[in-house]
Amino acid sequence: MGEFGERGVRSSSFLVLIFIAGLILGGIAIGYITFKQISRLDAEVTNLQNQVSVLHGNQTVTYESITVYQNSTALSQLYERVKDSVVLIIGTENSGSVQGSGFIYNYSGSMVVITNNHVVSGASDISVTFSDGNGYAAVVNGTDVYADLAILTVIDANKSEFKPLDIVSSSTLRVGDPTIAIGNPYGLVGSMTTGVISALGRTISEENYTGGYAIANIIQTSTPINPGNSGGPLLNYNGKVIGITTAIVAESQGLGFAVPANTILREIHSLIETGTYGGHSYLGVRGTDMDYATAQSLGVNVTYGWRIVEVIPGKPAANAGIRSGDIIIGINGTRIRNGDEMSSYLEEHTLPNQTVILKIARKNQTTYATETLNISVVLGTRPPP
Repeated sequence: MGEFGERGVRSSSFLVLIFIAGLILGGIAIGYITFKQISRLDAEVTNLQNQVSVLHGNQTVTYESITVYQNSTALSQLYERVKDSVVLIIGTENSGSVQGSGFIYNYSGSMVVITNNHVVSGASDISVTFSDGNGYAAVVNGTDVYADLAILTVIDANKSEFKPLDIVSSSTLRVGDPTIAIGNPYGLVGSMTTGVISALGRTISEENYTGGYAIANIIQTSTPINPGNSGGPLLNYNGKVIGITTAIVAESQGLGFAVPANTILREIHSLIETGTYGGHSYLGVRGTDMDYATAQSLGVNVTYGWRIVEVIPGKPAANAGIRSGDIIIGINGTRIRNGDEMSSYLEEHTLPNQTVILKIARKNQTTYATETLNISVVLGTRPPP
């Protein structure tokens, strides 16, 4: 073989060797890179598994040891603080036994029980049972059917039984404020429920006690209230009394009502000292709320207010010249949108024999135009039901 042929064979062999070496090195490199990627992925998976494990463990611990707080107040702690101030009231009437709730209040050094009038009205053999199970006879100090309030005195109870609650002004309450009720629904002593203030300035009627007159300036709450809760405290999240649970709408969902604390504070002196309260002012009219449809049918341009349908002869409104068909749209400069607002204003801000200025919308019978008048009325005292 010639020199050129031998060189060609050697060159070809060398190239083949290089090619084979390249394949081997390439395989090693790819294998190394793949191994590194797999190792990295394994590490990431392990890391994620560890993180998930830690998160799961933390969640479990937090859930198991969690305490529910509302407005920085532990509800369980608040309950322990106030539960001994709530009592069970039992009495006897012709139809059988009656029961309700009440709470302890310190009136100038004298311990009394505050409850609803309808809890004790017509009842005899009234007793008060404290949270420790000790029961004592009680007598009624004073009542007001128009505010559904009653004050009881407990006989011969040990002083250590009395753990009074504080009553605070209800003037600063707002819709949405959280509330707590503690009472004895269906005899389930010491039950606690929570909710919010749903509305203010409502009126309710207890026909069996008030003779058709409204109980005004009432708190509406979503806090669940049931038979047996009546007379128990409605509390804020500081454990202070802002009202007294009073009524529900039958078959409703979350429609409970409470007498506001301001009514209790305004009346308690008179109820204890005289046994009654005579501070409910009186106009001597009956009426209904206005709305757009009513305004259209009457041909007036006022779609709000309280339309008078009857003026009782010889009473304050009649004496001041108020007429049937007049629409009360303001009292002493305060806009009145409906009967709730009118009754609540009179209850909260007026007394018998006080003079108020009623802003009246009246249809002129000659021109048929709606006129606005300001009429002074000297308020009377609401008669017995």
